[in-house]
Amino acid sequence: MKSDGEGGGGPAETLSPALPTSTEEAAEALLKLCCDADLKLATAESCTGGLLASLLTDVEGASHAFERGFVVYSEDAKCDLLGIAREKIDGCGAVSRDVAIAMAEGAIANSEADIALAVTGYAGSAPPGDEPGLVHFGCARRGGATRHREEHFGDIGRGPIRLEAIAVALDMMREAVDAG
Repeated sequence: MKSDGEGGGGPAETLSPALPTSTEEAAEALLKLCCDADLKLATAESCTGGLLASLLTDVEGASHAFERGFVVYSEDAKCDLLGIAREKIDGCGAVSRDVAIAMAEGAIANSEADIALAVTGYAGSAPPGDEPGLVHFGCARRGGATRHREEHFGDIGRGPIRLEAIAVALDMMREAVDAG
């Protein structure tokens, strides 16, 4: 596979052994829709640590549909790279509806993307008083509304939570494309 993603098309190769087939197929379908509609995607990832961006760059022939990814694992990174006010994180918590929405909107504001997906949550155990497997998603479309989704994956482990989060993220981005 060429490093720039150009080539003859086909399945995601780098992550393929770890991904469910349905997730690979969803990524390929999303990227095809974006290519056909001349839409660009961006991601703002915390608990998934860049896994979504990696998946979206693994599909050959669709590199022009992915504009950029922000891996913002720390609170400082969320503020520095996405322009989120520290007061918002301090008031709501980094794993919250408000921060997920702000991350998605920050990714739109700091990119050339048409659609940005943000994910923040607890991939595995959580601090005392918080819920293991709680994940918030925000999906912004340039010039449109920003949607939120909250999932409770449970204490199923870091890897499984991250894979479930990727599936939800792909679904939300697909919905944003379809909403036009």
